Amino acid sequence: MKTIGLIGGMSWESSAEYYRIINEGVRERIGPTASARCLLWSFNFAEIEDLQHKGDWQGLTARMVDAARRLEAGGSDVLLICTNTMHRMAADVQAAVGVPLLHIADPTAERIKAAGLKKVGLLGTAFTMEHAFYKGRLTDQHGLNVVVPDDDDRATVHRIIYEELVAGKILPASRDAYRAVIARLVESGAEAVILGCTEIMLLVRPEDSRVPIFDTTALHAAAAIDMALAG
Repeated sequence: MKTIGLIGGMSWESSAEYYRIINEGVRERIGPTASARCLLWSFNFAEIEDLQHKGDWQGLTARMVDAARRLEAGGSDVLLICTNTMHRMAADVQAAVGVPLLHIADPTAERIKAAGLKKVGLLGTAFTMEHAFYKGRLTDQHGLNVVVPDDDDRATVHRIIYEELVAGKILPASRDAYRAVIARLVESGAEAVILGCTEIMLLVRPEDSRVPIFDTTALHAAAAIDMALAG
């Protein structure tokens, strides 16, 4: 079994889900007492959030590269960035290490394509919904047509992530708000919806959408299991 290196703490709420999903998956695949070989580097998310909203992506890249190198030095065979937003610097992280970085968008896109779907709605932080690093990969490398909510809905989705979900707050009113945003994406032609923030899966469930939901946290973790157990 290969060792999975997790760059987490962004937030720890979703990193805990990665740890749970990966270990449950290994147990199902190998046996009842089996668990994953993994290392976790966990950031203080308050520091990461501050740099994100200051726009200090250079400083964030330096921290991510340092974490990746520490995990590689510790024996990790494959690396995961346990957040969608910080894949903005995925290329820099991959260039800094000699082990593969499993990009969160790739297993998500592969599952969408396998379902025969083309036009997808994207929910996530404002950075993920508005910047090209994520939408561009889905479009350029996977041929998907990506639509995002309008300005007001993007602000709502972003606010709930940073004010509630990363703090472990799961509020019925916010679930209703997300349901409304998803409904409007479907009205605009989305055949499916990507939960493009690793905390959204804490709030939104399949029954909250009239179209299929693709949870990046679960799909990323499942792909990591496949890599860890391959060969």
